[in-house]
Amino acid sequence: MFRTLRWLALAAATATPAISGEVTSFTLPNGLEAVVIEDHRAPVVVNMVWYRAGAADEKPGVSGIAHFLEHLMFKGTENLAPGEFSKIVEANGGSDNAFTSWDYTAYFQRVAADRLDLVMKMEADRMRGLILSEDDWKTEREVIIEERNQRTDSDPGAIFSEQRTAAQFLNHPYGTPIIGWRHEMEALTRQDALDWYRRYYAPNDAVLVVAGDVDPAEVKRLAETYYGPLEPTPGIGPRARPQEPPQLAERRLSFADPRVSQPYVTRSYLAPERDPGDQTTAAALTILADLLGGSSQTSVLATKLQFGTKQAIYTSAHYDGTSYDDTTFNLAVVPAEGVSLDEAEKALDDTLADFFKTGIDADQFARVKTRIRAAMIFAEDDIDGLARRYGEALTTGLTIADVEAWPDILDAVTEADVMAAAAEVFDRKRAVTGWMMRDETTEVMQ
Repeated sequence: MFRTLRWLALAAATATPAISGEVTSFTLPNGLEAVVIEDHRAPVVVNMVWYRAGAADEKPGVSGIAHFLEHLMFKGTENLAPGEFSKIVEANGGSDNAFTSWDYTAYFQRVAADRLDLVMKMEADRMRGLILSEDDWKTEREVIIEERNQRTDSDPGAIFSEQRTAAQFLNHPYGTPIIGWRHEMEALTRQDALDWYRRYYAPNDAVLVVAGDVDPAEVKRLAETYYGPLEPTPGIGPRARPQEPPQLAERRLSFADPRVSQPYVTRSYLAPERDPGDQTTAAALTILADLLGGSSQTSVLATKLQFGTKQAIYTSAHYDGTSYDDTTFNLAVVPAEGVSLDEAEKALDDTLADFFKTGIDADQFARVKTRIRAAMIFAEDDIDGLARRYGEALTTGLTIADVEAWPDILDAVTEADVMAAAAEVFDRKRAVTGWMMRDETTEVMQ
């Protein structure tokens, strides 16, 4: 352990800092927020635009519209033909893509630093100038339906995950899949896409993140040139989403499919997210997830179930607190050959009970903190990851100050903080327990 700590101290001392003192921000008069992350080690830049509009902001009946519009944003403007945006980026030696979550939709390009002017101009152009022809939207609707066919409907694990998530959230739109429910996707129209676009794709609902070999003053000049003239959308305010009622009963579900290669048990608990100015509980849950299932060799679940009783061949614990509303804390156990799902679930429960009884091993706690600290140090070498860190935070309600305070908040978490967070979250009334199996006649869930 001490060798690891000495190694980490050396890494921290010798690593070239990527963000310390090099993050600046500004806001244009039309409401566009911008973050600039300087890193001059390579002549490369990542340009990202994040919109505070994701699947959880959709109206009932049009699920999938956020992701649908993400696809349609590549269909062209008065200045660019359909598909030309990506072709120009590629012709200039760069790459581009986009992604949608429940809380945001983001678009990015990675190019040589001297091409920032070009990609920023094109990105600003489609923020307000998208053109959708009758042929474009119909063709792309078939594309997203096929995407659902491939990624969800043909994958038992994805179907099971979708069903569990829907069960977890009784009222909140996080229970609706990002890609959308198939029957609603099939009914999406051009007008649905335009309504979504005109409401949310505006400078006062967007965050510009530029990371790499850039000068903040030049980034601001470009933003003022290309984004400055764009009109904001009136009436955009804080998000007001349906919230969860008190969850008073555990939900249990099983899913059987002959295509399942390996049965497993999973459980998710409703859990608090990182809140602006109040991230202590989320930090404790981050460390708790690492303690329970962060290492395939030394975590609590692995030590007990994989190497101790040998009832499992795989265990995991996962928590990501970067979310606008309450999120989940997730556990999973893949039983060993000859171990039933019922036995695997009981073993999981016994391990958690023992954890609450015996508490946290001090050496393991120190190792986990060291591992998390090291991961954050090495993450500073990735400008794509840094850009995403700030973009995701600012579109889920956090501030730049929250992002910068996060490492120290994690470091300040105590063993007592972790146990208190575990006691708060591990409430079976707010949990969904699932069994994934090949044949529903093999086992019956109680």
